[in-house]
Amino acid sequence: MKANPKAKADPKADAAAAPAGSKKKLMIAALAAVLLLGGGGGAAWFFMQGGDAAAEDTPKASKKKKKASNVKPHYVPVEAFTVNLQPENGEQYLQVQFTLQVDGPEQATLIKDNMAIVRNRVLLLLSGKKASEISTVEGKQQLAAEIQAIVQEPFAKGGDEQDVTDVLFTSFIIQ
Repeated sequence: MKANPKAKADPKADAAAAPAGSKKKLMIAALAAVLLLGGGGGAAWFFMQGGDAAAEDTPKASKKKKKASNVKPHYVPVEAFTVNLQPENGEQYLQVQFTLQVDGPEQATLIKDNMAIVRNRVLLLLSGKKASEISTVEGKQQLAAEIQAIVQEPFAKGGDEQDVTDVLFTSFIIQ
């Protein structure tokens, strides 16, 4: 018998060919997914380990930045201040408490040993402020930057600056 070109192919042969093609596609998709996830995991690991290793090796990287990345921050609480503010609408007072964030235990000890100087500088700064200057979020941020700047000034003439990295308000009341 001659094969009839118009006759349909054997359905059993088609059924066997379909799973083989599906398995191949499934294997390719699984392999692509594994490679994609592996690449993503590798990238995540790279960035979690410090990211740009080349930038750390360049001589232009600042000494302070390298130092800060290796030192665990320490916190030095400063006792509460109550000061008269500059008059605007009658007498107003500020009661504020904050913590200084510094680089390392040596800086924390230096700040603690010179707390009288720190408190004097901050008291003089605060007593020159008006309530309207420090009542907004921006005003508080500006005040924190000013406190940081005056505490960083050397305690002794010709001495090194302190490494104060942040001023964190823990209480802030204007009356």
